[in-house]
Amino acid sequence: MKHKKILEYFMIEGTPGGNQDWLIEWDMNRGGCAAVTACDLCMLLSRREKFRKLYPFDANHISRDDFIKFSSIMKPFLFPRYHGVDFLETYICGLKDYMQSVKSNDLIIEGLSGNVSYEVFAEAIMNQIDDNFPVPFLLLNHYDSELEDFFWHWFNLAGYVENEENEDGLNVLTVTYGEYKWFPLRKLWDTHYKRKGGIIRVRCSLFNAL
Repeated sequence: MKHKKILEYFMIEGTPGGNQDWLIEWDMNRGGCAAVTACDLCMLLSRREKFRKLYPFDANHISRDDFIKFSSIMKPFLFPRYHGVDFLETYICGLKDYMQSVKSNDLIIEGLSGNVSYEVFAEAIMNQIDDNFPVPFLLLNHYDSELEDFFWHWFNLAGYVENEENEDGLNVLTVTYGEYKWFPLRKLWDTHYKRKGGIIRVRCSLFNAL
């Protein structure tokens, strides 16, 4: 039996989410992926009245120009480093600081390392998507050259399909560079490297549940 959930992602000029290639500042164009995923997350959440402050423009009419402006607002909090935003903790601190700057403190932001078991990793992703939150995902090095575009890169997960008859167990929908792509989660998780990335876990605080 298949279990499936795909988030209703926003579209800009016919493509899903923000696109790093649109960013004008050279450092953001080359290394702004963390900020892009945070922008997407905030823009999606701002559709809910409780989180309206997370996006300074009109969440129901998102334009390319507004996304570029928003990425510049997010940049001081998740700016590209020499090695990129390559630790979950760096991302969490930046996102929390942005949320505090706009006085939106109704979310709990935590990290989950890719070094946990596949089962724990998969369950966390499904739970978050089931709760209608995208999942920011950090992939560092990987053995499979077919994933080269995702090396040392942040992207969002926006859906999953579970198939108990498939040994890979779970396929996940990635969103990056204005494109959707499906991958087996086990492949993204099993990098063959000791140091892994992980995901950002987002949920409402107990006192601000939806």
